Amino acid sequence: MDMRYPIGKFTFEGEVSQSQRADWIRDIEELPAKLREAVQGLNEEQLELPYRDGGWTIRQVVHHVADSHMNSYTRFKLALTEENPAIKPYYEDRWANLQDSLTGDIELSLNLLEALHKRWVIVLNSMSESDYERTFYHPESKKSSRLDYTLGMYSWHSKHHTAHITALRDRLGI
Repeated sequence: MDMRYPIGKFTFEGEVSQSQRADWIRDIEELPAKLREAVQGLNEEQLELPYRDGGWTIRQVVHHVADSHMNSYTRFKLALTEENPAIKPYYEDRWANLQDSLTGDIELSLNLLEALHKRWVIVLNSMSESDYERTFYHPESKKSSRLDYTLGMYSWHSKHHTAHITALRDRLGI
């Protein structure tokens, strides 16, 4: 198994069906509980374990998911209210090395994710077919991304980082 991509990289071809979107929305809805379950019972020392050599600690992974999903939620709202808005990229590696990610209680991000995902799911479930075709522009990649594809990416992102934690726990027997 590739420890960096325990569930593989995100790939999706073709049109996104309503059924596929419903599955992805369910993944977004379930992420807070699944992430909480993945870290349940870990002590402070275990939270400092990197999920792989050279990788983030479990603590950093939890805080990264909150940081990333806050940014994605904002991008969805921008795309729904503006025409192909340019979004603000951020340096996730630098964010992961700020004190809140290095030392902050993971409960802060777990609670944030619970509230954020409840709001995000309300937005996702209210979106029309044409809403899912809306786009935002990423200045680093110089590409516009559709919201339906972005939904799939964050469904994957939810499972990807949860698998970092569960795979480490399985390898170490913790």
